[in-house]
Amino acid sequence: MKIGKADLKEFLDEKVDKYNTVDFIVDDPISIPHRYSLKEDIEIAGFLAATIAWGNRQMITKNGHRIMDLLGNSPFDYVMNHKVSHLDRLDGFVHRTFNSNDLRYFITALKHIYKHHGGLENIFIQHATNDSLQPAINNLRNIFFEIPHAERTTKHISDPLNGSAAKKINMFLRWMIRQDNNGVDFGIWKALQPSQLSCPLDVHSGNVARKLGLLQLKQNNSKAVKELDINLRLLDERDPVKYDFALFGLGIFEKF
Repeated sequence: MKIGKADLKEFLDEKVDKYNTVDFIVDDPISIPHRYSLKEDIEIAGFLAATIAWGNRQMITKNGHRIMDLLGNSPFDYVMNHKVSHLDRLDGFVHRTFNSNDLRYFITALKHIYKHHGGLENIFIQHATNDSLQPAINNLRNIFFEIPHAERTTKHISDPLNGSAAKKINMFLRWMIRQDNNGVDFGIWKALQPSQLSCPLDVHSGNVARKLGLLQLKQNNSKAVKELDINLRLLDERDPVKYDFALFGLGIFEKF
């Protein structure tokens, strides 16, 4: 499907207006951090929700809320003040290949990050470039696994510098950095700009992007993310990732 640049922008802007609304939240993993108002609660709830964000949306959302219940509905307090024995309450949790051992480590690693690295936001501030957060994702991954861990758990944080599209972390970053004034994305990380974001690329957004001529590469990998970045920035250089709503909505809801 070939559409001229001006017509394509108008088409996609209309879809952003349609889907970037509070109605989007209900069955989406972003509903999990929306339970909270404390910045650190939003960060941790969002990070954990994004970590399990693959598969059926309703199951993702259900299990994300279950994690929050296991954390006593106070994720930051739980992360910072838990003792090792408290992690036993997480036993039995599973979402696809993410199990209770992975969750135990994630809680431990988050405590390490907030105690010794100034929190999640600080890592991204320290390692972002002017036009990309992909190097910062790589640094987050290195820091996240700098304490003893099981090798199997490393697969739950992707590395764009190793070829991954890193869809889940890019989605998390959209939540934290974009301020849409529509009650969906939070925009609580003020030192980082929406212009630095990359689109969370998955099967749905990738297929739609290819049909619209925004993406030529066939595989959803880091090279495809970069190609999509370039083309979305031509449509809106300040807020390119708002088009995630359009691509996702077209794929999921309109079967485009």
